[in-house]
Parts: sequence; C-alpha cells; structure tokens
Amino acid sequence: MGLLELALLLLVLLIFLLGSGVWVALGLAATGYVAMALVHPSPGLFLAGAYWESAASWTLAALPMFIWMGEILFRTRLSNELFNGIAPWVRRLPGRLMHVNIFACGLFGCVSGSSAATCATVSKIALPELAKRGYDQRTAIGSLATAGTLGLLLPPSIIMVVYAVAAEVSIVRIFIAGFIPGLMVVVLFSAYIAIWALLNPQKQPAAEPSTSFGHKLRQSAQLIPCVLLILSVIGSMLGGIATATEAAAFGVAGSLVLAAVTGSLTWQGFKDSLAGATRLSCMILFILAGAAFLTKAMALTGIPAALAAAVASAGLGPYAIIAILTVVYILLGTSLDGVSMIVLTTSVVVPMVQQAGFDLIWFGIFIILLVEIGQITPPLGFNLFVMQSMTGKEQTEIALAALPFFAMLVLAVALITVFPGLVTALPDYLLAR
Repeated sequence: MGLLELALLLLVLLIFLLGSGVWVALGLAATGYVAMALVHPSPGLFLAGAYWESAASWTLAALPMFIWMGEILFRTRLSNELFNGIAPWVRRLPGRLMHVNIFACGLFGCVSGSSAATCATVSKIALPELAKRGYDQRTAIGSLATAGTLGLLLPPSIIMVVYAVAAEVSIVRIFIAGFIPGLMVVVLFSAYIAIWALLNPQKQPAAEPSTSFGHKLRQSAQLIPCVLLILSVIGSMLGGIATATEAAAFGVAGSLVLAAVTGSLTWQGFKDSLAGATRLSCMILFILAGAAFLTKAMALTGIPAALAAAVASAGLGPYAIIAILTVVYILLGTSLDGVSMIVLTTSVVVPMVQQAGFDLIWFGIFIILLVEIGQITPPLGFNLFVMQSMTGKEQTEIALAALPFFAMLVLAVALITVFPGLVTALPDYLLAR
C-alpha cells in the first residue's frame, strides 16, 4: 500500500470514528493503532509509551494549574468589578458601554485562559446592564460572543499551552507572542463598535451624566486586584523568575487570595472549582495522549514527511499554503473544538509549514485566531451555545449578530499573515535581552 492510499485510509477511518460519536481521544488512538499495526509488529508498546510520555511532562503541568485558576475566578465577583471599573472611561466613546464588553473580556481572558468562561462570566453582568440602559441587543450579543474568544489569544491561554506541547515550542514564547495580536483584535472589535455607533445613532441610548476624574479613579480601583494578578503571572515569566508551570501555581495562589478578599471563596465553591478543573484537565490530557500516539504512528509511516515533500514539490507559495490552511481550519471549526483541532492536525501540518519556512510560534497564533473563528461558527461554535443558554435566542440569530466581529477576526488573520512581525517581534525582542 502506497503512502497516499494509507493516508486516505487513515483519514476515512478517523472521520468515521469521530462521526460515530467515539470520544476524540479514543478516535485518535484507534487511528494511530491501525497506522502503527501496518508498519510495526508491536503497536501496543508504542501506545503505552506515547501515553506515558504525553502525561509525564513537566511543561504540561502548567495546564491544570491555569485551568484551576480560571475556575476559581469564574466563581468570584470579578465580572462585576471589571464592568464597574471600565465603564466610566468609555462613556464618551461612540458606542459607549458596548466597549466594556470588549475590554472586560480582554482582561478576564488574561486570568481565565478560557473562551467559554470569559464569554459566560462577562455576559452574566454585561447583558442585563446593557439591556437596562437601552443598548442594541443584537450588537451586544454579537460583541460578547466574539470578544469571549479573547480568552484563547491572550495569555495565559489554555489552548496556547496545548499547542506548545503538541508542536514542541516554548510556552513562554507563545504567551508573549499573543500580546500584540490580542491587543490588535481588541482594537479591531472596538473600532467596529465605534463605526457602527456613528452610523446608527438612533440605536444608542441617551448619554449618561459625566463624572469627575476622581470618581473614575475610585471606580477603577476595583480593577487593581485583577491587574496585579495578571502582572504577577505574566511578569514572573517575562522576568525569568518563574517557569510557566511555577507562574501557573502563583496564579492559583493569587486567585485564591483574590476570591478570599472579595468574600466569594466558599468551601463549596472551592470544591466545585477543583472538580471543574479536574474534569477539563483530564479531558484535554486524554486527547493529548491520543494525539501523541497518532503522531508517533504517523512519523513511522512517513506520511507527514511525504506531505511536506509534496508541498515543496508542488511549488505553492507561502500565501497559497496559508489560504488553503485557513479554509481547512475554518471548516474544521464547524465540527470540532479548538483542542481537538490543534492536536488532530499538528502531526501532519507542522512538518508542512516548517518546509514552507513558517515560524512555529507565528503559526501557533495563526491557528489560535482560526480556533477563535471556530468558536462562533455554526453548528458547533461553543460560544454560540454559551450565548444561546444565556439569552434563549436561536443559534442562527446569535451567529448573524457575531458576523461583523467574525469579519474582524478574518482581518486579523490577514494582518498577521502580511505582517508576521506583529507576532514574532515582541518575543524575539524580550527573550533576546
């Protein structure tokens, strides 16, 4: 059997397994077992070895800690404090409190690392407040559904850790690489809201009374604990004081202190946060273990190397390869979650992009932006489900409300492709010092 026939057989098998409802982790492992069995007499030994190696990783120890940090903060009053702290400063911007959705999601994403948690937590306070003041509900829902994805792009992002482990790149470097693209997406979202507000003045409520500078500062004081937590986690890594895993431990300790100080740390909440972090961590680790075995199997079959050679011989330019991968990942986003998208494709795609001359840190941010798009793409966009549960509206209506912000994410993908320095410049500068 040739490599092309083998690749098609494995692809059909994987699609069949995933389509039949088999867990993603088991589908990946089963496909890897079949691939391994065709080229090696003892695939079971490789299966055990791959599972052990994927789990016994010091780098991966950061994952459950960052997840637990987000679970703790999800159960605090942080969303109220973010809304109240940001609101006084945006009342004079076109779109006024709509911008709070964007900035609050950006800040909460920096401490939660999760798209769904960011979307749900900020929406819980923002939607009622905006509705009470008479803001356009459609734009509010679309901005929250999409801005919630900032939890993936701004460090410490859970999915960044998954990509770093799968592609064997530095977690700290990819964390730093997410800052400029993340801020760029925040600016793009806010710019759209401002333009929309200027074009639709009749959909804006009356301006609220102005407040003194001192009042704004007092309101913003509520942001200090959140900002200090972000600085302690990210700053400890940038300053070389802590590894990503140690910084994650600092983050958990800081979030526990923050929850205790705000009076939202209860014994039941503590147990719920621990259980939630355990469930999500086990799911992701199981998927990574299945992907690790599939990666080993694919390497032994020689399929990734053959595909990389085929791409090189096809004479496709870098932009053509990126255009093809963009379409592929957007299609994958309609039926797979972000973690599955990354671990499913890394073993095949990474050799191809390396052959084409792309930086793997840049490619990680590129994939994460496409995963963000997948979070708001029907029928399985997870943020659509979150907003559907919070508003009671149909998924199609929410997806249409998010469409302009979807276009902003596509624009962000185009910008980092044309100007890759937006991703690579900051980590190169900071880590070279």
